[in-house]
Amino acid sequence: MQTAIAPEMLQNPEVRVSERILRACVHCGFCNATCPTYLLSGSEMEGPRGRIYLIKSVLEESIDLTGTVVEHLDNCLSCFACMTTCPSGVNYSHLIDEARDRIETHYRRPLMERLLRAILAHTLPYPGRFRVATRLNVLAKPLAALFPSALRALIELAPAKLPPPSRLARPGVVPATGRRRARVALLTGCAQTVLAPQINDATIRLLTRIGCEVVIPPGMGCCGALVYHMGNRPGSLPHMMRNIETWHSEMEGEGLDYIVINTSGCGTVVKDYGHIFKNDPDYAQRAGRVAGITRDVSEVVDELGLGELAAMGTIASGLRVAYHDACSLQHGQQVRRQPRALLRQAGFEVLDIPDGHLCCGSAGTYNALKPATAAELGRQKAAHIAGTRPDVIAAGNIGCMEQIARFSAMPVVHTAELLDWATGGPQPAGLNRSSQ
Repeated sequence: MQTAIAPEMLQNPEVRVSERILRACVHCGFCNATCPTYLLSGSEMEGPRGRIYLIKSVLEESIDLTGTVVEHLDNCLSCFACMTTCPSGVNYSHLIDEARDRIETHYRRPLMERLLRAILAHTLPYPGRFRVATRLNVLAKPLAALFPSALRALIELAPAKLPPPSRLARPGVVPATGRRRARVALLTGCAQTVLAPQINDATIRLLTRIGCEVVIPPGMGCCGALVYHMGNRPGSLPHMMRNIETWHSEMEGEGLDYIVINTSGCGTVVKDYGHIFKNDPDYAQRAGRVAGITRDVSEVVDELGLGELAAMGTIASGLRVAYHDACSLQHGQQVRRQPRALLRQAGFEVLDIPDGHLCCGSAGTYNALKPATAAELGRQKAAHIAGTRPDVIAAGNIGCMEQIARFSAMPVVHTAELLDWATGGPQPAGLNRSSQ
């Protein structure tokens, strides 16, 4: 694609990246066939090809950054199915990230939108604040109809109750069981530690069981993904910098073989730290090193192998698992084989979900910012899952788990929980199956 971006605009290194991406696009339209919002609306501006044209036009200054343009860009889920489909290798991820940053810098949103985004940015990345906010949301649920529509969805998303905090996933070192085969740092996350602390507990038990010494550094915090994908770079970069410094100190100290992440939305962004900090002389090298050893938990377990533990999988024999591919895992990280292979090794019958390449509608903060579209996608995903007649649904991302659970009566658990259970850990809550 030809571009005509003014030379003064191209002084910005982020705009130069966007121009290279735009020039790679041939406008073939293959991306639209796998775009959830295009499939729902049929509108050209609600697909990747249309959004790419809008971004190009804004950068060329042939159109203004109006409310209509912003709405079309906001409606993107960042599921990146378009990147998996694209025959030209267009990095839509980096293009839409730059566009969102530009929106937050050059466009003034309506008051209620600004308020909602501020609430999300100042609560979700902080487990303590998020726990308090979630409890307040529960109290507000009976009065949800009285709140403005922008806040109503946020109130309705709050769970009825919260589990107690984890006693295992705390700062410190958990030794490997038997011979140490690897030393890893586990990102415990922010929202996940409040909504589903059992995921980190299961991950730690599984990793130590296969020979990993698990480090939870005290300086670690939110990866920055949720705020970054809202276009709030100034708010996200301090989170990322703190983690880079923390993990790099561990790498320079006793050493790390991997940084393990069990929330794929976080993993996709941490793996992209090298790109995000490419122009920062203070962080570029360290960010690249951190990104280079970051792995999804399924990648690490697959690489080290379940070994003799796989023979314990008779406990799971015959259990039908509908495996949901989180977009951030299958499209963002291109990790598809490992979770399925591990579940099968552990004795589960793995079911593929029809149209599994399509997003469930969670997409980070999307189900709070765009509740109607998110709900429609959630209902579609739940219907496709129900058609497989599973005993349990598994996923590798807390956002997907929470979203699917809203529309499905089936138990929804993390892949690591099932693998932990099959290799000697406790049965995941919600499963109605006694040990054999």
